[in-house]
Amino acid sequence: MNIAKKEIDQNNATLTISIEKADYADKVEKTLRDYRKKANMPGFRPGMVPMNLMKKMYGKSILAEEINKQVSETLYDYIRENNINILGEPLPNETEQPEIDFDTQENFEFVFDIAIAPEFDVNLTQKDKITYYNIKVSDDMIDNQVKAYTGRYGKYIQEEEVEEKDMVKGDLFELEGGKVKDGGIHVEGAVLTPAYMQDEDQKKLFVGAKKGDVIVFDPKKAYENVNEVSSMLKISKEQAETFNSECQITIEGITRYHEAEVNQELFDKIYGEGIVKTEAEFHEKIKESIQVNLKEDSDYKFALDARDTLVKKLKDVQFPDEFLKRWLITTNETLTAEKLGEDYPKMIEDLKWHLTKDKLMKANDIKVEPAEVEEYAKKVARAQFAQYGMIGIEDDILTNYAQDMLKKEDTIRNIVDKVAEDKVLATVKKSVKITEKEVSIEEFNKMFETK
Repeated sequence: MNIAKKEIDQNNATLTISIEKADYADKVEKTLRDYRKKANMPGFRPGMVPMNLMKKMYGKSILAEEINKQVSETLYDYIRENNINILGEPLPNETEQPEIDFDTQENFEFVFDIAIAPEFDVNLTQKDKITYYNIKVSDDMIDNQVKAYTGRYGKYIQEEEVEEKDMVKGDLFELEGGKVKDGGIHVEGAVLTPAYMQDEDQKKLFVGAKKGDVIVFDPKKAYENVNEVSSMLKISKEQAETFNSECQITIEGITRYHEAEVNQELFDKIYGEGIVKTEAEFHEKIKESIQVNLKEDSDYKFALDARDTLVKKLKDVQFPDEFLKRWLITTNETLTAEKLGEDYPKMIEDLKWHLTKDKLMKANDIKVEPAEVEEYAKKVARAQFAQYGMIGIEDDILTNYAQDMLKKEDTIRNIVDKVAEDKVLATVKKSVKITEKEVSIEEFNKMFETK
């Protein structure tokens, strides 16, 4: 077997693989003998089917399979052993590939196109300037988080007089002529909330009412939306559309949600017993938590700006565009030429960044260790728990949660990529001139507005 490389230009080459009978004959023969041992054909004892019949029935497919296997192994072994940094995957050449006839040929030749990644250097100096935006934690942010906590840890309390946002529960009857309608709608434990009523006059009927009061109201006027009427009266949407009666409800319960007070009980629920003892400490803890989240936003912005800075350095680097477009169309059945034309510039930008990261990783001997992957998974888990107000989760719980996450290959791959990118960006920070600038959250968000 022989393989020859022909360079077309700095980004394109062909690999020609020549296979002779001696390269595959023994393996094809062995596979046929194995098939023969297992063959169960009418008229022949098991394992005694004539070899010429086996060749006639299976020889061509076995030959094709063996040659394809050898071609694939030879192709990728050559690329690996010669350290050829290819882009995409090899594609069959469309002009130089000879006809293949497994019925008559003994020697075969296969020609593949390959795209070679361009050579370039990533030189970072103090002349490269990137701004790092520190987002200021405002009093409003702290107040909003306090509000979120008091809302989350509040509780429902039974009241005596209805306020707009209360949940009113009672025995509801359909009326006819001002009286309870015989055979009319009757809902035990009907529930409604005045705040959801669109009609102000109907809403006023309930606000200020007390337990035991009987309220006569018009459901269709109150809510307007037939789905809400249907839900309250326990009838179908179709019935609700034609429903035009008044109803009365005897108030049996008034439930109001009370936000939690800012006190030691709240501090202990959020952070654990005795961790926070004063309101000042509470605000400081909240500020620290917000700063962590805002730093992630700042890091994200820095990553975008660092990427732009580095990718711009490759503006004159040439890529094998024709090959890459052909490869993308070949390997993506749903990708149209029109869509490719729209997306290709962005794809090249992504490719430049990918190659730049690889260069920096090799130049700085950056590796991702298993412990770093697990630690990042724990960080993700901690953030997910925090979304539900669960702060201070024990390490063994986070570890178990992280290990469950890492049972998925896609998750591992994504985390490895993220850890590697974070390390690359840390290297960039050390190599370029960083100017720190404090901005408000409003100023920061405007940077992402489409111009």
